[in-house]
Amino acid sequence: MELVARFLKYVGFDTQSSEEGQGCPSTGKQMVFARYLADELEEIGLEEVELDGHGYLFATLPANVDGEVPTVGFIAHMDTSPDCPGEHVKPRIVERYDGGDIVLSAEDGIVTSPAQFPELLAHVGEDLIVTDGRTLLGADDKAGIAEIVQAMVYLQAHPEIRHGKIRVGFNPDEEIGMGAHLFDVEKFGCDWAYTMDGGEVGELEFENFNAASAKVVIKGLNVHPGYAKGKMRNAMRVAADFIRRMPAGETPETTEGYEGFYHLTGMKGTVEEAVLSYIIRDHDRQKFEARKAFMEQLAETLNGECGAGTVAVETHDQYYNMREKVEPMMQIIDIAKEAIEAAGAKCQVKAIRGGTDGAQLSFKGLPCPNIFAGGLNFHGRNEFVPVQSMEKAMMTVVKIAELTAKRAKED
Repeated sequence: MELVARFLKYVGFDTQSSEEGQGCPSTGKQMVFARYLADELEEIGLEEVELDGHGYLFATLPANVDGEVPTVGFIAHMDTSPDCPGEHVKPRIVERYDGGDIVLSAEDGIVTSPAQFPELLAHVGEDLIVTDGRTLLGADDKAGIAEIVQAMVYLQAHPEIRHGKIRVGFNPDEEIGMGAHLFDVEKFGCDWAYTMDGGEVGELEFENFNAASAKVVIKGLNVHPGYAKGKMRNAMRVAADFIRRMPAGETPETTEGYEGFYHLTGMKGTVEEAVLSYIIRDHDRQKFEARKAFMEQLAETLNGECGAGTVAVETHDQYYNMREKVEPMMQIIDIAKEAIEAAGAKCQVKAIRGGTDGAQLSFKGLPCPNIFAGGLNFHGRNEFVPVQSMEKAMMTVVKIAELTAKRAKED
């Protein structure tokens, strides 16, 4: 079908973003895909197709109904995660999945098994798009892009479906947390929008973590080890003490649901200096602020024991929980719930244990909940997406457009 063909074409583009990249987009290969998409959007008949120099691509499907109807946007990101190889993706379709192991690469012994990934069992009988075990798939978020583009094609092919003005937005660098930084909300010109960047079919998300990064710098004092007694201060040992005093039960591997955490993401050091990198996450804003304060207080405690200036903590807020920006407009959640059900899926409202471009966009003045794109096991070789989930996501976009116009007429 056309939706699947479109998706399979998209995953052939290597679009990994990079933390080490300079500028936006962080990698030039994202622009290659962006230019391809810009040409495609024009070919399918969208208007006001505009790709800027930073890789942000906007387009418009004009309204086919008179009167005041809110302008709704649909957004997805073009980059894929740098956490797993993303070049030379070779997808294949497992038709009518039987519930057993899926051998991705017999040569390399790479298998996707329901024993390890029990979410597979919810898709028995469906057609699963998988990798060859050597790369990620890229359904995060090329499934979202394909679903949005196909929905625009569908709406044009079915003019009997009445809808207001629709804006499409594709952006780079979401996977490195930069996707919304240069997103021009005013130019996008929507009353609200939805990111198509969720996972399991039916998911709807309008809560996410409050997020910060934390850098812990420990200064040591190096002395010849033969004469170090009472003089040396080994920065790495102080760093180990800092880690030991952090709450052991508040890490990603020990938490779920609304439980926040501290996540040690990097460490390096010598006797002279050690650096720890953390991310801090919590849905509750007060608990989030308390987590930052705890790390700063721990640094002060160690400074009291080891000497002033030994430990310094620097935190930077990354994004906040979008719920506070979405709650005043809960009709946009009601529309999405109704659309998901109308598309044949069971709506599952969940809190995101992570972030989304929608969170940053919400705080830039564009309320932007997140809707499922259908993929699972993102960022790894075992990533897959059911074709049937993609079809329901595409129809969810169609139904949102239809319901928005319908409700506007009823008001």
